[in-house]
Amino acid sequence: MRELNPCILIPVYNHPHTIATTVQSVSAYGLTVILVDDGSNSQTATELRRIEQGSEQVKLTRLASNQGKGGAVMAGMRLAWKLGFSHALQVDADGQHNSEDVSVLIEQMHAHPLSVISGRPMYDASVPKARYYSRYITHFWVWIETLSFSIRDAMCGFRAYPLAPCIELMDRCALGRRMDFDIEILVRLYWQGVDVIQFPTRVTYPKDGISHFSGWHDNWLISKMHSRLFFGMLKRIPALLTRHRSGSSPSLNQQAKSKHWSDLGERGSRLGIRFMLQVYRYCGRRVFNILLFPVMLYFFLFAGNARRASRDYLDRLARFSRPKGVTVPQANATTSFRHLYSFGQAMLDKMSVWLGDIGMDSLSIHNEACLTQPLERGEGVLILGSHLGNLEICRALSERVPGLTANAIVFTEHALVFNQVVEELNPDASLNLIQVSQFDPALAVTLKEKIDQGELVVIVGDRTSANAQERIVESTFLGDKASFPQGPFILASLMRCPVILLFCLRNDTGFDMFFEPFRDQLVLPRKERTQALQQAVDDYAGRLEHYCLRAPLQWFNFFDFWARPDQETTP
Repeated sequence: MRELNPCILIPVYNHPHTIATTVQSVSAYGLTVILVDDGSNSQTATELRRIEQGSEQVKLTRLASNQGKGGAVMAGMRLAWKLGFSHALQVDADGQHNSEDVSVLIEQMHAHPLSVISGRPMYDASVPKARYYSRYITHFWVWIETLSFSIRDAMCGFRAYPLAPCIELMDRCALGRRMDFDIEILVRLYWQGVDVIQFPTRVTYPKDGISHFSGWHDNWLISKMHSRLFFGMLKRIPALLTRHRSGSSPSLNQQAKSKHWSDLGERGSRLGIRFMLQVYRYCGRRVFNILLFPVMLYFFLFAGNARRASRDYLDRLARFSRPKGVTVPQANATTSFRHLYSFGQAMLDKMSVWLGDIGMDSLSIHNEACLTQPLERGEGVLILGSHLGNLEICRALSERVPGLTANAIVFTEHALVFNQVVEELNPDASLNLIQVSQFDPALAVTLKEKIDQGELVVIVGDRTSANAQERIVESTFLGDKASFPQGPFILASLMRCPVILLFCLRNDTGFDMFFEPFRDQLVLPRKERTQALQQAVDDYAGRLEHYCLRAPLQWFNFFDFWARPDQETTP
């Protein structure tokens, strides 16, 4: 490997008004600046010659005709390699990039000389919305093509390239020569085993800036490129999987031993969730489901704990169903994937509720009176739900009961990013998310106030808190002892209000919403508190069993639900 000797590389095509400022801002770092004139007009060519003549630090090369951004960068890389440089720091000519972050590129390049260092854009309000959202499509395909989330953004042209692997790649592979270049070289370098390290950098679109992105032509080239990369990925699957298992950064199937579901962490970044949301908004559910398939396949392949938990649940459900004469799907790999895919669709249903796309016309409500009667009397109601189906459908009830406000208790350990995204979708929605880490007296006071105001409080009863794992009640569920939390049932007793069960299950045309009276008031007498609490949990577990048999693939607890508190989950 050559001794570390970086230069700055700037491809230029018809940027006569910004290039001088860009060169001046990066020249402060004392590195040689290579300007590649990509067949620019005479005004730009004159400006570039003036810049070169004014500084010994600048070297200019001119291409006889326009080669595209990729062609210009590759020509600059070959020149830099010929001149003895080890790294090329690519900066765009139009002033989008924050020149102060060149210091970050240099610092990270010295720390990781064999890696590509790439900016991950942090946009301000100047970014065109169409350009911003269209990037999500490429992000998604790059994750598929690398079977990794290592590359968060493959389109930012603010990078430090190690030249040796780049020259090797260019010698044996024809890379895209226009706007597809930035994406393709990053994916193919990743395939070669080159790590990609990204850092946040501010990106600004200058007012009256010149863009050479051709909507139809470049998008067509990018689409063709993704097709090539996808099929190229297929034959590299074994190598990519091996890399993930042996690499320094943990892949999704390399989970540490866990004593609790919250230790497994939340799947999905804010970026990924937003991307899938935009797919649904602009392309509809059919396209969403098509893109959801490879996402959930990736999750199925690499989330070993979730896959095993699904299989364990389906095995238990099958054994439990036989004496009852109920037919449920056979427990196998295909059914486990369908289970995970159903979970992905449920996430869309949750977002659809917050967008207001699911209303009363999508619901078949069973035994509605047990909810509406106490509400008509001005009483608040506590709804005890589960991770079976979709509790967010409660928001649609506001159409049936005008002015109704529902408050859903959600664990921050469970889905912090997802909860933040859905709240941003419709902050005025009539379903208020109350994020908690544990049940405590302050929470009880807050919820009691809401009940006294005639509101709904929605809480799940099938997941223990990370901070109160010893506060459990064991009950038989699908034939074996499982741990249920005390907290929801104790809270219900403190509310002194009607408690009803809710199971909302997807059907072929919409949703079935089942209400069941649970307790007029859940009373836990001091002398018989343990027995009364046990009976309440047993009754709840029994109804959860009933609806699991009714909708086997809609119970979403992808961890070892039957593990004892003192046992560890084997990864």
